[in-house]
Amino acid sequence: MGVPFFELARITKYFSKVIANKDVDFSIERGEVVALLGENGAGKSTLMKILYGLYRADEGQILMDGLIRKILSPKDAMSLGISMIQQHFSLVAAHTVIENIILGSVHGKIDYRKQETAIKALAEKYGFVLNVKAKIRDLPVGDQQKVEILKALYQKTRLLIMDEPTAVLTPQETANLMVFVKEFVKEGNSVIFITHKLKEVLEVADRIVVMRNGKKCGDIKKTETDEKQLARLMIGKDLVPVDDRAARPPPRKREALVLKNVSLGGGKLPLLNSVSFSVFEGEVFGIAGVSGNGQQELCEAICGALPLGGGSIELMGEDISALSIHDRIQRGIGYVVSNRHKEGLVLDMSVAENMILKKSFDRRWIKRGLFDRNRIASYAVKAIEDFQIKTPGPEALTKGLSGGNQQKVVLAREVDCGEKLIIFDQPTRGLDLGAIDNIHKIILSQREKGKSILLVSTELSEIFTLADRIAVIYKGAIQGVFEKSELTPEKTGLLMAGYAMDKAAV
Repeated sequence: MGVPFFELARITKYFSKVIANKDVDFSIERGEVVALLGENGAGKSTLMKILYGLYRADEGQILMDGLIRKILSPKDAMSLGISMIQQHFSLVAAHTVIENIILGSVHGKIDYRKQETAIKALAEKYGFVLNVKAKIRDLPVGDQQKVEILKALYQKTRLLIMDEPTAVLTPQETANLMVFVKEFVKEGNSVIFITHKLKEVLEVADRIVVMRNGKKCGDIKKTETDEKQLARLMIGKDLVPVDDRAARPPPRKREALVLKNVSLGGGKLPLLNSVSFSVFEGEVFGIAGVSGNGQQELCEAICGALPLGGGSIELMGEDISALSIHDRIQRGIGYVVSNRHKEGLVLDMSVAENMILKKSFDRRWIKRGLFDRNRIASYAVKAIEDFQIKTPGPEALTKGLSGGNQQKVVLAREVDCGEKLIIFDQPTRGLDLGAIDNIHKIILSQREKGKSILLVSTELSEIFTLADRIAVIYKGAIQGVFEKSELTPEKTGLLMAGYAMDKAAV
């Protein structure tokens, strides 16, 4: 090969004294898909934000066609044909599809009819079905991603950087995205695909660059590697896959959690619409669905944070619909929230303080009317050992821990609270491969103890690995409850997109 299309040469980036990138070399050819793979904190997003002009490198150079280029802002990057679709979309919710696509590119008096024609033609070229007059806030996340892509194409992008692009997509939407990527690079364009999903990497990439601890530790052709090697490069050791059938407890017949026609909200689009299902003791019950279809509201209704609009919730035969959060905690409900920073932890508190947050009322922590700090510290030390939390000690501030270890603090607390039922809402969101594996093993170990597990996840691979039965949620309604053997990822994807079972059974 000749001179690369774009090249990053010996890039180093510091945040205070923390090294985000160290002497990283990266290149991409025209017509090539390069997957950038690595754990959280490996430095991959930082590297791409330098290429896109959101960050400036402390050392190193950026070259295009062998010539040094200064990229000091996204405007500089776009002038060179670089666009970046970030994990959290940068769209204006109150504006239409057309307005979002032309924003910043068209000035003066706007001929909307002309722009509509051009954008429709661009969408048709790549097989995107989209109402270009709709407002962003009315579109599902899959369509919002199409708008981000069309915006990049409208700006005549030649290098498209995509950061975790399939995180909020159904399997069908993911397949359509892969088709787009392959068509886009056939025209001589290039794509950098940032992801942690090994199967997607091996499907779409021509070459795979692996990063670990801010450094490049692998640059391999897709045809010369496999999932096992890539996982080893990512985490520095072999990863033993979770065996969801190992040490499975005997079947249990008793229903622990029962929801009967649970509803929340009113109007045309209720948050939850007559939701009914049950979870048995010693069972992992999976809830699959695209993010924003009522999953969080369902979890909050069960734990008591949201009052029911109708229906009932029973735990171990007791109607808990009217009980407070405090009472439900005492009944043995644990809840691992999806946003650990906002709702799961007090970051300025110590690890030990976070450990007892939900049971601070327990008399075991009190001595002569005050908190017994020695007893709390001893409790925290045991949890730190049991859950392998990397921390200087129980008095360390939680904000100083990595994301994976912060999640372990939440898990340790909620596993202790959840004597009967543990709700896991997106328990591995934003975590790396090693942390995900650890959490999966914790979930299965709690099932083996006979606890009931409600697992909510947008990751179908996670649902299919862990769940015994699966319910699919769409716009606040349950599409059906299925044995795992009754579903395929493709069928589940159709249910997640709103198809009825008879339509999905294809």
